[in-house]
Amino acid sequence: MNARIEKITNILDMNKAEAIEVFDLSEKNYFVDFAIIASSLGSRHTTALLDHLKNGLKPEEKFNNVDESGDWIVIDLGDILIHIMTPEYRIKYDMEKFLSDLADGKEGEGEEVL
Repeated sequence: MNARIEKITNILDMNKAEAIEVFDLSEKNYFVDFAIIASSLGSRHTTALLDHLKNGLKPEEKFNNVDESGDWIVIDLGDILIHIMTPEYRIKYDMEKFLSDLADGKEGEGEEVL
């Protein structure tokens, strides 16, 4: 698994994605084992990063689903979920907090988790 995560993060990093974070959720009650979040430089860069991932990961990886809106793309690889967001969306939706709390076992404490 680590080689897969490393390959994904390297592709993102080489193509100027910013603030790349990996969350290990393998021991948690979540539908994927890992989640990766990266910031793009803007809507067009978000789409370009998706294209770089498709070119760099296929045919080894199967893209089960890709949900695109110019500011936020979610890529489902089955056991890995990749979120590529513009900085504005990343701040607005604060996926880091949700995933950090989940990874730390804090889900359900105090606030309602999505």
